[in-house]
Amino acid sequence: MAIINLRQMAINQSGTIISVKATGELGRRIREMGLVPGTSITVQQRAPLNDPVALRVMGGTLTLRNNEADFIEVEI
Repeated sequence: MAIINLRQMAINQSGTIISVKATGELGRRIREMGLVPGTSITVQQRAPLNDPVALRVMGGTLTLRNNEADFIEVEI
């Protein structure tokens, strides 16, 4: 299994969050959305300019900007 940045994931690719490297307010916000280590995610789609990205998490859909996705490492 490979560990990559969430921004590098392709559409319909799934993985498990390994770490969230954001700190402070951004880190808190990401964790409150349910993006914590051990969570399974799937990239649903991307906007036309690849920002933001829509994720399927725990039966719901979230969107993240690429600069936020840079802080999340995923094992695929």
